[in-house]
Amino acid sequence: MESPLIPVYGKSTLADVVPSLAASLGVDGWADALALPRSDRWVILLVDGLGALNLAAAAEEAPFLMSLVAGDASTTVTSGAPSTTATSITCLGTGLAPGQHGIVGYAFRNPVEGGYLNALTWAPGLSALDVQPRLTAFERLVRQGVSITSVSPARFAGTGLTEAALRGARFQPVPDEEDHSARITWTADGASEGDKALVYLYERSLDHTGHGVGWRTPAWRAALRRIDALARDLRAALPDDVRLLVTGDHGMIDSPRDRWIVAEDVPGLTDDLTLLAGEGRFRQLYCEPRHADAVAARWSAALGERAWVVRREEAAASGWFGPVDRRMAERYGEVLVALRDDWAVMTRTQPKEFGLVGMHGSLTEFEMRVPVLVG
Repeated sequence: MESPLIPVYGKSTLADVVPSLAASLGVDGWADALALPRSDRWVILLVDGLGALNLAAAAEEAPFLMSLVAGDASTTVTSGAPSTTATSITCLGTGLAPGQHGIVGYAFRNPVEGGYLNALTWAPGLSALDVQPRLTAFERLVRQGVSITSVSPARFAGTGLTEAALRGARFQPVPDEEDHSARITWTADGASEGDKALVYLYERSLDHTGHGVGWRTPAWRAALRRIDALARDLRAALPDDVRLLVTGDHGMIDSPRDRWIVAEDVPGLTDDLTLLAGEGRFRQLYCEPRHADAVAARWSAALGERAWVVRREEAAASGWFGPVDRRMAERYGEVLVALRDDWAVMTRTQPKEFGLVGMHGSLTEFEMRVPVLVG
C-alpha cells in the first residue's frame, strides 16, 4: 500500500528555503540545508500550484523553467503538511515547520475564539500575532541588515495571512496582476536595494486555473506558458548579480465528481463532530477527546483504502508537522483524514468546494513535491 510522503523538515522542505537563502546571503546563524550558491541578492518567484510532477508532465509548455531543472543548484523539496497554500507560505516566510508556526491548514479551529477559521480569508478583528506570534524569517533577516520586499496582489496588504506569514517585508502592492512588466520592474528595483536583498514575488494564476478547470487542461497549460514567459522575462531583466529561485507551494491533482464522498451523505460519518474543517483532500475532524477513537474507527471503516485516517497524536509522532509546539497541538483536529489517489471528502457546510476540479492538501507525491529552480 502507498505510504504518505512525510516531509523531512530541516533538510528538504519549503521551510528550509529562506534559511538556505539567508546562508547564501552570508548572514550568520542560518542553516544551509539546500546548499544554494553564494549571492548577495535573491528573488523568490513563488508560483502557487506549481508541483514538480505537474511541471514535468507539461514540460513542453515551460521551456525556460525546464532549462533550470538540470542546473546544479536546482532540486525538489516538499511542502509541509497539509500541502496547502496557507501552511506552505507560512513555512516559507517563517522558516518554521507547521507544528511551530501554527497555520495548520486551509481551515482549522480558531485558536482565539473557537469555531471555523479560514486561513485565507481570516476573521474580522483577529490579530495575526495572536495566531502566529513567532518572528518570521523575514523579520529576523531585516534585523540582520537584509532588505526584503514582497511584491504581491494589492488586496493582500495587511491581511491576516500576509501578516502571519510574511511580516517584516516591505509590501509592494500589485494592482493589476496581469501587468507583468510592472511586476518585473518592482521586483528588480527591490533586488537592487541595500547591501543584501531578498524579494518575494507571488504568482497565483496557475492555482486559480487548476482549481476551476483542472490541471490536465489546455487552460492550465496556457497559464503555465504565461508563467514560463514571466520567469524568463524576469530573469532577463535582473542584473547578473541577482539570483532567481522559482518554487511552488504545492502540486495539484484533479478529483472527478465520481470520486467525491460527501460527509453528510454517509450515515453516521459526522456523528460526534464539533467541527469539520480542512479541505477536500485533507480533512480535520474535531470532537471531544473521549470520542476520538470512535470517530477515527468510523471514518476508517467508511473510507477504507481511499484515505489515511490517523489520530492527531499519531500524525505528530510520525513527523507530519515537524516538532509540534504544545500551544499549537490543539489547532489540529483530533482525527486527520488525508485522501489517497484522486479521492476527496466534501462537506455541504462549505458549498463553494463543489465548484472545484483541481485540489491539493494531502500527502501524495503530486501534491507534496515542488521544484526549487535556480537561475
